[in-house]
Amino acid sequence: MERSVLGTSGIRVSRICLGSATFGVAPDATSAGAMVGAALDLGIDFFDTADVYGSTPTFDRPGLPPAGERESAEEILGRALVGHRDDVVLASKSGERRFDATAGLSRRYIAQQVEQSLRRLQTDRIDLYYAHFPDPSTPLEETLAAYDTLIQQGKIRSVALSNHAAWQVTQALWIADDRRLASAPVAAQVQYSLLHRKAERELTSACQKFGLSIVPFAPLHGGLLADLAVLERPVAGDERYGGSRFDDREVAVARALADLADDWGMQMQHLSLAWLLAQPTVASVIVGAETPEELQANASATDINLTAEQVAHLSALTADLAD
Repeated sequence: MERSVLGTSGIRVSRICLGSATFGVAPDATSAGAMVGAALDLGIDFFDTADVYGSTPTFDRPGLPPAGERESAEEILGRALVGHRDDVVLASKSGERRFDATAGLSRRYIAQQVEQSLRRLQTDRIDLYYAHFPDPSTPLEETLAAYDTLIQQGKIRSVALSNHAAWQVTQALWIADDRRLASAPVAAQVQYSLLHRKAERELTSACQKFGLSIVPFAPLHGGLLADLAVLERPVAGDERYGGSRFDDREVAVARALADLADDWGMQMQHLSLAWLLAQPTVASVIVGAETPEELQANASATDINLTAEQVAHLSALTADLAD
């Protein structure tokens, strides 16, 4: 498994990261433990989670305990990593306010949440700690100062921003530099795929300029960029989370990608992931596989070396989405 360095942190991570957003749901808690073991066997040493993953109403499913009664993804992941903690890079997040009006990025909330995450993850430190979403009610100076304290205490190693705009990333860097803080962000997590290229409008350029890494989530766009069979499922795309199904443009791009995969003798998910990994700012790509077999198929994308012409051809499929 190839590795890369996260921004200026010096932290080396596998180029495939196992995401745990649906741990406890799909896969269930037992299967999630097997998934972590499969990831370690494949050389994946980067794991992504958050304080709200797995146990919120977003992931309610028939036959499962309701939100609040399920184990959180952090608990499941922490248990699965017992005995392996020193061998992995662990990322978590806090600050999502959809399910908790008291959440955010205030000093008090961050201090409370990091302690809870450490307990659930059964660890004494988090390697990469994300601000999950911007918090307009809290000055960014306060947030970064809180992270700086946690770094000094050894509870987190590096800071990152998730779902933040380029100007917010730049502002955070300026504040950290101006105040000589150790909490300058080293990475940005954002939705990024052949079908979601808004990051290229400003964020990728800002990250490249200032030396941050990008860690994309939803790289296969709900599975559409991995297998056209997803179109036959009764619930697909963002319908899984109360959103909309794939639109005609997305389906057309997926069919074109499938044709290219046939022409080039490759698999769709390999093209999708290899295209992302070829982007200069991308350090690692988060995959949310549901079975060890699916994870292995995704992980093997790191063995694909696309030519510059192939990368350009793939980019041209959705060039308008980057404008």
